[in-house]
Amino acid sequence: MDRVFLIGRILLGCFYLHGAYRHFADLEALARSAALHGVPAPHVAVLVAGALLGFGGASLLLGLFPAVGTAALILFFVPVTFVMHAFWADADPVLRQMDLVSFGRNVALLGASLMFSAIPRPWAYSVEARLHLPVRALI
Repeated sequence: MDRVFLIGRILLGCFYLHGAYRHFADLEALARSAALHGVPAPHVAVLVAGALLGFGGASLLLGLFPAVGTAALILFFVPVTFVMHAFWADADPVLRQMDLVSFGRNVALLGASLMFSAIPRPWAYSVEARLHLPVRALI
């Protein structure tokens, strides 16, 4: 099971890291889209979103401070999901359907990320386990 969990961490972590890369590589296009959705300081917002995705993805991938990584992903997914994919506000049925799919995907990814909080640490094949870092118990 430890190897299956590692494979899942690799897949999800790399997915988030790829999303972070897109935020930096496609900064102008994503900032324009954010501005159209009324996001203040869209360039800064896209950079912060990319940093949150990158940190969260690396954290889950490496098994290093996953509680902090999960918090970063929550900080990314909640505002992005409700601001950028507000399907209920779309008048165009095609845009509404696209945003509904993106909204659902983000909610599912948020749920998958939150499940990592329930896995006892240190995780097998993780940096925390390898370096024998202290892990605090949940209160």
